[in-house]
Amino acid sequence: MTRPLIGLTADFVDGYARLRHTYLDMVDAAGGIPVILPPRADLRAAMLDRVDGVIMTGGDDIDVTQFGIALHAQAECMHADRQAAEFALLKQLDGQPNKPVLGICLGMQMMGVHRGATLIQHLADVIPNAERHRLDAIHDVEAERGSLLSSGTVRSWHHQALADAPTFAIIARSDDGIIEGIIDPARRFYVGVQWHPERTEAAATGLDVVRQLVDAAR
Repeated sequence: MTRPLIGLTADFVDGYARLRHTYLDMVDAAGGIPVILPPRADLRAAMLDRVDGVIMTGGDDIDVTQFGIALHAQAECMHADRQAAEFALLKQLDGQPNKPVLGICLGMQMMGVHRGATLIQHLADVIPNAERHRLDAIHDVEAERGSLLSSGTVRSWHHQALADAPTFAIIARSDDGIIEGIIDPARRFYVGVQWHPERTEAAATGLDVVRQLVDAAR
């Protein structure tokens, strides 16, 4: 069977389009061929036409000032070119409901914000012990029974999260109530996870998440 091409959005740092090799390794292990998508908003439509599925990867914070919201003092925003490219990609995906999409960490947050979700800009403002979600810390998530996601341990590295998820079904949370998984049930495969499956050792919450995206893209 032909291995599907999976486009992965890249960051833009110090003049380089950059992506951690763990994303590439996991797509390969899941049966796909990873293709890096540089942060070019003007080419997003053409890129999307050439891949079978998309992974929106993790990264720095969303600059919410473009939505008229004051920026938190702890925010470390992604490069403006990447933010423009990611939202351009989401706009293109609105017209391609059959294109499988997996949003990881920042990717899930952008999926939500694109649809009007409220962003928690700094978790420490709303929950105690927010550090358990940073620095690849391991914690538990509880997935809805019968959903695409599984309960188990995950690795996280984020200080922002979605406070709500309009138009999505919330299918996983951590034990402190943070939204960890979302899905658009009206689409073929449009899933977001707040953790990093590409760095999570447990197969059910790691490789299997990416494998589902790859299988949907076949």
